Amino acid sequence: MPRKEIHVVPNEERGGWDAKKPELSKTSKHFENKQDAMDWSREQAKQDGRELIPPGKDGKIQNLNSYKNDPCPPKDKKH
Repeated sequence: MPRKEIHVVPNEERGGWDAKKPELSKTSKHFENKQDAMDWSREQAKQDGRELIPPGKDGKIQNLNSYKNDPCPPKDKKH
């Protein structure tokens, strides 16, 4: 079963940021700034039990957050 995700990605054509659910062909929602996109996407991830996947400035995934039962939880229990 594929994991449910929501991605926050820059929109090269319109500027700003998009929240995208990979199973949908269209952008879920467009935002002028990254913080608004992150806030909305975080709430969607919590509601739907999705993984929030935001990019850093270099385009690499930054601070992956899971809002569901993670089948591979971190082993480090201190953090």
